[in-house]
Amino acid sequence: MRKRSRRGNTLLEFTLVGIPMIFVIISTFELARGMWLYHTAAYAIKAGTRYAVVHGQDCTLGSNNCSVSIGQIATVIQSAGTGLPSDSLTLTFTPANGSATTCKLSDCITSYTSMWPPAGANAVGLKLKISAVLPFQSLIIMFWPGAGKPVNGTGTLNLTADSIESILY
Repeated sequence: MRKRSRRGNTLLEFTLVGIPMIFVIISTFELARGMWLYHTAAYAIKAGTRYAVVHGQDCTLGSNNCSVSIGQIATVIQSAGTGLPSDSLTLTFTPANGSATTCKLSDCITSYTSMWPPAGANAVGLKLKISAVLPFQSLIIMFWPGAGKPVNGTGTLNLTADSIESILY
């Protein structure tokens, strides 16, 4: 009689403990994936900014022909950001004079071939800023506290990264 009254106990315990543990494990992996994407984007933006600042005013003086374009900087960002989606990563290039150029990574590589930073904004000591916005999509975001409602049926969280450096040469 005693054994019969304990039937279903294991199922109840699994329901109370197992399902929340599965959610915690899946959330841990999603959070780790989000942090990996953020760190990779921040590293890639920093690499692109470093590449841009060493190709400043003195680099184009005399017989040197080492000026760079947004497309070349975006290629460096893509190389340093292995695994970043080039069709959804939005880059903003802001020189010292403040005239920003915004494009998707894939468009930056193919469509922007003019010199950057532009003349007048490439003197030694002037600051360059490159920013990125990466939408991180995950269905699990709708269950995270404070994340709000999912957008368009999926949860989207914008990960942003900025890098500001002064032109060296």
